Amino acid sequence: MAFLKIFLFAYLFSKCFCYALEARVTTESQRELQHLHTIQLSSLLPSSVCKPSTKANESDSSLKVVHRHGPCFKPNGEKGKWPSHTEILLQDQSRVNSIHSKLSAKTSASLDKMKEKGAATLPAIHGSVVGSGNYIVTVGIGTPKRKLSLIFDTGSDLTWTQCKPCVGFCYQQKEKIFDPKRSKSYRNVSCSSTVCSSLESATGNIPGCASNKTCVYAIQYGDSSFSVGFFAKETLTLTSKDVFPKFLLGCGQNNRGLFRGAAGLLGLGRNKISLVYQTASKYKKRFSYCLPSSSSSTGHLTFGPGIKKSVKFTPLSSAFQGSSFYGLDMTGISVGGEKLPIATAVFSTPGTIIDSGTVITRLPPHAYTVLKTAFRQLMSKYPTAPAVSVLDTCYDFSEHETITIPKISFFFNGGVEVDVDVTGIMFPIRASQVCLAFAGNSDPSDVGIFGNVQQHTLEVVYDVAHGQVGFAAGGCS
Repeated sequence: MAFLKIFLFAYLFSKCFCYALEARVTTESQRELQHLHTIQLSSLLPSSVCKPSTKANESDSSLKVVHRHGPCFKPNGEKGKWPSHTEILLQDQSRVNSIHSKLSAKTSASLDKMKEKGAATLPAIHGSVVGSGNYIVTVGIGTPKRKLSLIFDTGSDLTWTQCKPCVGFCYQQKEKIFDPKRSKSYRNVSCSSTVCSSLESATGNIPGCASNKTCVYAIQYGDSSFSVGFFAKETLTLTSKDVFPKFLLGCGQNNRGLFRGAAGLLGLGRNKISLVYQTASKYKKRFSYCLPSSSSSTGHLTFGPGIKKSVKFTPLSSAFQGSSFYGLDMTGISVGGEKLPIATAVFSTPGTIIDSGTVITRLPPHAYTVLKTAFRQLMSKYPTAPAVSVLDTCYDFSEHETITIPKISFFFNGGVEVDVDVTGIMFPIRASQVCLAFAGNSDPSDVGIFGNVQQHTLEVVYDVAHGQVGFAAGGCS
C-alpha cells in the first residue's frame, strides 16, 4: 500500500512537472515569436507598379510623398533609368562623409568664384556629380503657379528650383523649367538686403552679387551636387489653402548632380531661411512625414499642429543646437527583444542626428559590431551572401518564400522605444542577396545617423517650437 502511494505521488509529480515544463516552453516560444518578423520574401523586393497608400490625409496641409527611384515618380524620358543599389550606397556614403565633415567643424574649400561680380555670369562650383535625396513632393511656385517636383530634405535649409534661362546648366527634370519672367510675383533680392547676408549661415557660402545688384546664392550638398543662382522672393503654394507670398527661395541658373527629374529641393532644416521657419506663423514650426515601405508605394509630408495621440516624443539633442540638423539622444538598441550590452556613452559621445536624406543608418563602430553579431546569431539558419558596399551582413533567401527576421528597436532619451519596420531592417539587392540595413562608422567620434530606410512607415513628427521629435507606428496606413 505504501509502495502504491509512493508510485502515485511520483506519477502525479512527474505529470505536473511535465505540464509546467510544457507550459513554460510554450510561453517562451510565444515570447520569442513576439520578437520576430515572419514575412513573405516578395514583400521586401521592389515592384514595378506604383501602389499608392490607402491612407486619407488627415490634414488639408498634406502633400503626397513618392520615392524618386520608384514607379510612382516618372520623370520625362527617363523611364527605368534608376541607379543601381551599389550606386545608391556609394552616393549615400558621400553624403555621410560630408555630414561627418561638417559636424566635426572641418571647413570645405571656399568658392572663389562666389566673390566675382560678372555681368550675366554666375559662379560655378566644381565637384563630383552624384545623386542627392530620395523623396519627392509636388508644390506650386509662382503666379500663376507652376507645379514642380522637389526633393524634401531635413538636412538642408534653402528651397530652390531650376530657372530659365539656365545661364550655366540645367539638368533634365520632370516638368518644364520654371521661367521667372512668366510669374507676376517673382522679385529678385538685392545684394544689400539683410536677407541676402543671412544666406551664409544657411548655405555655408558667402553670397555673391550680380551686375544688376541681385543677390547670388551657392549651395553644395552632402553628395557634391550643387545649385547656384539668384536669391528671390516668390509665391509658394503647398495646398489650395496654404499659399505663402514673398517666400525666399533660390532660382537656380547652374545646377549639377543626379537629382533625377526633380526640379529642385525643399529645405526643412533648422535655419531661419528654411520652410519650417518661413511658415512658422501658420504651421507653428511643426511638420511630420511618413516614408513609404518601398519605392513602389507612397507616403505623406504634413504641416501643422495636428498630432496622433500615439506619438511618443524625445527631446532634441542640445549637442546640435545651431546646426541645420535635428539631433537625437540615442540610448540603446535591442535585437530579437534583447537589449544589447552597449554603454550609453558609446552613443552619447559622438551624438546622433535624424536625416531624411541619408539612406542607411550609421552607428558607432562598437555599437554596430554588437548589433550585427547578435543579428547573425539569430539568422544562422540562412546561408550568407557577399557583402555590398557598406553592407557586410547579407543573406541568400532565394530558396525561401517565407523568412523570419528578428525585430530591432531603437531607444531614445525619455524612455522612447521605436520599433523599426521589417522593411527598415533588410535592404534587398535581389532574392539571393538581402542585407542588414545598417552600417558602422569608421571612427567612434563620427556622429551617428538615423537614416530614412529605418524610418519606413513611421509617423515622424518634428515639433521644432517645443524642441522635440516624435514617433508613432503605422504612419502611412
